[in-house]
Amino acid sequence: MKKAYLVASGDLRLSANQQCWPAQEDMERRIVEAFKREGVQVVRAHAYDPVLKHGFIWNQRLGMDIFKAIPRDAPLIVAEAVWQYSYHVLAGLRDHTGPILTVANWSGQWPGLVGLLNLNGSLTKMGVKYSSLWSEDFTDSFFIAGLRRWIKVGHVKHPARHVRALDLSTLPSRDAKLGEKLGRELMRDKAILGIFDEGCMGMYNAIIDDELMNPAGVYKERLSQSALVAEMGKVTDAEAAAARVWLDQRAVTFRTGADEATELTDGQIHAQLKMYIAAVRIADRFSCDAVGIQYQLGLNDMTPASDLAEGLLNNVERPPVTRAGTTTEIRPDQAIPHFNEVDEGSAIDAVVTNRVWRAMGFDPATTLHDLRYGERYQGGGIDAFVWVFLISGAAPASHFIGGYAGAICERQPPMYFRLGGAAFKGVSKPGEIVWSRVYVAGGKLHADIGRGSVVSLPEEETRRRWEMTTPQWPIMHAVLHGVTRDQMMARHKSNHIQVAYAPDAKRADRALAAKAAMLSAMGIRVHLCGLAE
Repeated sequence: MKKAYLVASGDLRLSANQQCWPAQEDMERRIVEAFKREGVQVVRAHAYDPVLKHGFIWNQRLGMDIFKAIPRDAPLIVAEAVWQYSYHVLAGLRDHTGPILTVANWSGQWPGLVGLLNLNGSLTKMGVKYSSLWSEDFTDSFFIAGLRRWIKVGHVKHPARHVRALDLSTLPSRDAKLGEKLGRELMRDKAILGIFDEGCMGMYNAIIDDELMNPAGVYKERLSQSALVAEMGKVTDAEAAAARVWLDQRAVTFRTGADEATELTDGQIHAQLKMYIAAVRIADRFSCDAVGIQYQLGLNDMTPASDLAEGLLNNVERPPVTRAGTTTEIRPDQAIPHFNEVDEGSAIDAVVTNRVWRAMGFDPATTLHDLRYGERYQGGGIDAFVWVFLISGAAPASHFIGGYAGAICERQPPMYFRLGGAAFKGVSKPGEIVWSRVYVAGGKLHADIGRGSVVSLPEEETRRRWEMTTPQWPIMHAVLHGVTRDQMMARHKSNHIQVAYAPDAKRADRALAAKAAMLSAMGIRVHLCGLAE
């Protein structure tokens, strides 16, 4: 290999691309230097745009046009230091016949690792072969060894010794029987996902075709975000105000101001609570087992962020909502699982988790997070790689230290959320979790599942990690059992990871077994990650 081409997919939003460009530029310089040391010239396939003030591929047509000028059999690098919309480059990558390498910098500043994992999950779903690497400074032995391998043979294969196919006979009998029973019940009775528009931010990996989903007993109710806005218009000011009083009584902290452009306002919160009430009523009307609001893009130009509504939906204890014009409360003391960013893999997972956890008498509150970043931490009895799981929405208050009283609501970053609104921000409580991901590979539904622990870090360390990522969003300090950083990055087929708490380690193991059995009973191929025979 003497020459390789480089492309960079970016955001659709100009503000994000401009603000994130310096980090992308710095990473690309390091990548070019690393290849140069190995005798390979890297040619950037598209130029910096002096008018837009960034060098990202920012829409699908632009990506298609750029790929026309790249030799189809050429070695190709997709470099990502930022969150990116995968569909900007998927058309070109689908047709590309040369070796493909996806690369990200190991940094929490911008969601480059998140963007990389989304792209990798999308390529896996498409059946496009690719290799993937990541690095802090592109001089470490892991990166250099992988780079040399890719230059020499055109691919890098990471070992997956931590993964094994599910063998039902190895699961505890009573838990396996429970999962199989719940799986048969779902297949018989069916489940409905309320889809408020598909394909959030070009997440191709987050769309699961009916032909794959329906045989598992899961069906879509295709709803429109315009219907959600219309329903919001029917919610009275008094109803939204009552929900706000309910939250105030539980000591939720709202950090508000008067500047709509930069601060969280009471008006933004009011609109978010109308969205919550509207979503509950629509879920009730269509008998949805779970709902997902796309929000980005489209709705973000009409209403404040959906995140506060999402977090409330995922919590068992939430502001009461009645059917319009009646005193009948809708699903009291029940979570209505919300799958953030309409991620349908997370939707299937959330429905399964809800049924297993309820059957076992556990709090079924679940959420997805981004795999945003991570570092090794030593101190206070901890000596482990601690992930930063972070997401803008959907985290329920029961996951936080202090519950609702530990929740802080701040304005969403204007770079992403022009009309503001809050997310439920909090620090996830120490405890035992089951993590998982449902995804598409080889035209089949798969699920990776494993165990983890949420640990408590010193306040100053939590603050440091927040400040180097997105401090307005909820954070989870997660240690994954039996899975290293690089194993997770190499294997995981999504930017998202689903998590749910169990009361203790023993019961978390049991919940994992029941969940794995239920997924298997639904025809999903289950892979146990980090779990010894």
